[in-house]
Amino acid sequence: MTETVGMLWYVLTSPSCWQHAVLLNRFNYPFELEKDLHLKGYHTLFQGSLPYYPKSMKCYLSRIPSRMPSERHQIGNLKKYYLLNAASLLPVLALELRDGEKVLDLCAAPGGKSVALLQCAHPGYLHCNEYDSLRLKWLRQTLESFIPPPFINVIKVSELDGREVGDVQPETFDKVLVDAPCSNDRSWLFSSDSQKAACRISQRRNLPVLQIELLRSAVKALRPGGLLVYSTCTLSKAENQDVISEILNSCSNIMPVNIKEMARTCSQDFTFAPTGQECGLLVIPDKGKAWGPMYVAKLKKSRTI
Repeated sequence: MTETVGMLWYVLTSPSCWQHAVLLNRFNYPFELEKDLHLKGYHTLFQGSLPYYPKSMKCYLSRIPSRMPSERHQIGNLKKYYLLNAASLLPVLALELRDGEKVLDLCAAPGGKSVALLQCAHPGYLHCNEYDSLRLKWLRQTLESFIPPPFINVIKVSELDGREVGDVQPETFDKVLVDAPCSNDRSWLFSSDSQKAACRISQRRNLPVLQIELLRSAVKALRPGGLLVYSTCTLSKAENQDVISEILNSCSNIMPVNIKEMARTCSQDFTFAPTGQECGLLVIPDKGKAWGPMYVAKLKKSRTI
């Protein structure tokens, strides 16, 4: 146990260990880049057979720490790839998006998961919401950088308080993603600003209340029979398992969905820690698999209460 904690701390506080996956943009297909990634020893993520993994999604990673240069934002030019923590694709894949579905990304900025959702399928309607005005600008720029104008027409971007969306659009969406504001252990541990760290410690006490309120709103926005995925980038049980347990105990129309098959299939690329939940996964950073932390829980709204 001590060895595991020590490795976690080392990876989280050592940028030289960090890995960056390369998610290719289906709307500006980088054929030459894909060939170059193969030559550099990159391999496709999820080489096993996931229950849901669309052929249109192509993500590459290297087994050694590496980072492609970031592409500059240029109005009118689509970027060819998005750099991300590979574990952040797990919530997207858990949502099992199909063509024509109505989807809500409740806390969407900076936009990576919205971009990844659009690599999976062509939704009939994608609502990307972000309450923070500065992060909202980042979200708009990300979507503009990766999504061509014809598809922008099926995307709505809003600046609503996520806790109120369920009341504004009740039982509207087939799928809802709640990538909730959280402690973000990677950036918190790496921060050398003691004043900022102290502020984050204070804030994280209140985060579970916000996360539960966001999930209750998401439940209201979800149609009966729809899927809801909750995710964070923290190791905190209070922000992960305890939040999901509260929702399952208090919402009689919400059921857990077993997600353990995803962990079994992805064990080649990720290291998982036990969560005590069949509906929840926790990716922890490990040497050579420096992805996460990422908690993912999958829920379903029953058709009858």
